[in-house]
Amino acid sequence: MYENIAILAVFIFIYSMVSGLLDRTPINGALVFVAFGLVFGPLGLDVLKMHVTAEGLRTLAELTLALVLFIDASNANLSVLKKHILIPRRLLLVGLPITILIGFGFGVLLFDKLTLLEIAILATLLAPTDAALGKAVVTNKLVPANIRESLNVESGLNDGICVPILFIFLAFAAGTSGEGSASTLALTLIAEEIGIGVAVGLTLTASGVWLIKQSANKKWLTETWEQLPVVVLAVSCFAVAQLFEGSGFIAAFVGGLLFGAIGKDYKKMVVADATGETMALITWVVFGATVVGQSLDSFSWEILVYAVLSLTVIRMLPVFLVLSGMNLRTDEKLFIGWFGPRGLASVVFAVIVLNENIPGAGTIAITAVTTIVLSILLHGLSANPFINKLATRIQHSKG
Repeated sequence: MYENIAILAVFIFIYSMVSGLLDRTPINGALVFVAFGLVFGPLGLDVLKMHVTAEGLRTLAELTLALVLFIDASNANLSVLKKHILIPRRLLLVGLPITILIGFGFGVLLFDKLTLLEIAILATLLAPTDAALGKAVVTNKLVPANIRESLNVESGLNDGICVPILFIFLAFAAGTSGEGSASTLALTLIAEEIGIGVAVGLTLTASGVWLIKQSANKKWLTETWEQLPVVVLAVSCFAVAQLFEGSGFIAAFVGGLLFGAIGKDYKKMVVADATGETMALITWVVFGATVVGQSLDSFSWEILVYAVLSLTVIRMLPVFLVLSGMNLRTDEKLFIGWFGPRGLASVVFAVIVLNENIPGAGTIAITAVTTIVLSILLHGLSANPFINKLATRIQHSKG
């Protein structure tokens, strides 16, 4: 155990020393750390001897995603978002269902050994985009503000919306629900996941900000401790919502939005940002060392084709369609469509599916792993070049 900690600590320290340099290249942190886990894990040099259970990986990925969602939402520009709310609304309410439907259609064509419900699970599992992997795009000022904020909100909410849909399909696949109760189950799960998530996020964050203000006014909050409330609030929103069978991801994102709106004077993000980044990088190391290597033996051409389609046609076509008629250039629509990376949310969903022990769980998980690895590679390498190209074209159009 101590050997693993020492290796990780040294590598993270070295990475932090050159992170600014890497930010100016096509190489992102997720790509570096997945590669590190793969090379130093059991499949490579076998230096990192990690024994992480599926439940352990799920917990790590969930907490990381919750913290990233809270931080990104708290940094959102609400005035820009309010002005351009139509874009994420279309992406979430229309584009997301179409994405799942197209993913289902291609799955039927490619996976003859999976049942229709298992294909629906796969399509839902790979529908949400990842806030952490999309950070290079949503934080870069060269990207137009309406696109940045729209992608940030989409990635913040689509994973929470997909949770009840995924659980509905899992319940049917496991045979725990009769056909006559399908509509009731769907409505109940969606209402609970979204409603409880929103209520918990708003309640805990409003209460937390009020307490922070009272403590700060009385000068009870010392400099040593003033940076921790952001981390604690993010984890609390997630955990309490999950405890009450709501969506912890929606709770974290909604809580972050509220914190950014009413807690600006107390937003000490340094430790929270560093904590979120560190947890994300450790998650990718574990993913590379324990998941990617174990999945290579079950690789097939069908899985590769579906992974490529998931990142291109299945994602980009719905985005292009739902944004038609809006005041967006063609290259801007394609940019929004392309930057729908798959990451932590799909990792969490894949682990959930594996724990359900449905017959096609292995194939579903391997397809998810392949898609995530491709996404880390392709979106990481293309982020800076595509951002610069879009910025140049916009500048030329204005000139």
